[in-house]
Amino acid sequence: MKLRVQTDRSDSRRTLKLREYPAVMQPNSSERADHAGNGLSLTLQPELLIRAPVTGAAAAVCPESGDVRVPMTGGPGESGGGASSRRSRVSSHGHSHSHGHSRAHHHSSSDPEHDPSDSDLDSGEPSTSLSELRCLFRWLQKSLPFLVILCAKLVIQHALGLAVGVGLFTTFLYVNTSIQTQVFLQDRHSKLQCVWLLVFLVSSTLLLYYTFLTETLYYCLIFLSPTIEPLGFWEILWVVGITNFIIKFLFMGIKCLILLVPSSLVTYRTQGRWLMLTEELGQVHQATAPAPLWFRYLVTYQETDGGPGLTLGILLALLYLILKLLGLYTQSSSLLKTVRVFLMGEHTGAAATRSQCSEAGDICPICQGEYREPRSLLCQHIFCDECIALWFNREKSCPLCRTVITEKVYKWRDGATSPHLQIY
Repeated sequence: MKLRVQTDRSDSRRTLKLREYPAVMQPNSSERADHAGNGLSLTLQPELLIRAPVTGAAAAVCPESGDVRVPMTGGPGESGGGASSRRSRVSSHGHSHSHGHSRAHHHSSSDPEHDPSDSDLDSGEPSTSLSELRCLFRWLQKSLPFLVILCAKLVIQHALGLAVGVGLFTTFLYVNTSIQTQVFLQDRHSKLQCVWLLVFLVSSTLLLYYTFLTETLYYCLIFLSPTIEPLGFWEILWVVGITNFIIKFLFMGIKCLILLVPSSLVTYRTQGRWLMLTEELGQVHQATAPAPLWFRYLVTYQETDGGPGLTLGILLALLYLILKLLGLYTQSSSLLKTVRVFLMGEHTGAAATRSQCSEAGDICPICQGEYREPRSLLCQHIFCDECIALWFNREKSCPLCRTVITEKVYKWRDGATSPHLQIY
């Protein structure tokens, strides 16, 4: 009986000490030294010990701190890998309990864990777009053989039309560049080169119309419809494109004739005005030539459409004509300004006197040579007549002080032809 009472007293004292010194499950320094062996001791809270008593192992109580130590030793048959895995599990368990008692440390260590998830969410859209691009690339890769076969079939069916288009485009680029070069050379341009360009343009035009003689494409030049039946949408585009290039060729041939005129009869400034007027007239012709073709296409209707089809076609044709007239009105204002400049000349300045030239140093700022027919601009700067005329082909202001001299840049005086293709 006395032994039982003493045992109860010792247990109660032990419980009081444990309650006075609550411990956290964490390994101490003496236990870290035991990690080299096969054993591991942990410090448990008394509440955990009371609720879940340890069986099969000796639980020791530290008399100084009141901690309960549970040694965990591996059996002789266990390998080092098993012990290390148990140590990792125990250390992770102790680490989670220590986080429960230090919230600041918990938040600082949990922030990096949330960053990868946020970055994954943020990178969701690029990954989705990248996957879509990959799907598109795979579709193109799978469809590439069919596209090649289809393109080959289209090339075979329309080989003549494609060859005509490529030939017209290359001819236009070559002649346009050559004419601008000859205009830039002024008095040094080659008459033989101008004759060759004229012959080349005429022969190309005649060869094209002879190839398509049965279609009477030359009717489009005089605002008539060709004899192509049926005149569908693609046929309209083809005829309008060819007609547009031919009109360009005709007015480029006129520019070659202007260059063949001797410089003694036509000065460089007068030559530029003729080239500018020729280009403006050519653009007006290009704008009006497609109108009869598109009007016929819009009015044409099938018999099955009946009255509503004819009414709709007439309304669309009238709307097209209204838009075309508005465009021609805007273009006519530019043409009138060009005609005014052609007839009256440009008031860019007056002829400079000898004293003014001597004060300016007798050297043109553009060509760095002696003055040839010097002209004094509104800003009192003096240049050669030909040099300043060439400058005003691209600019509106004085080369030195940037004072605005002209209202409009007459860029067609250098012999250039507009590459714009007038389709509608």
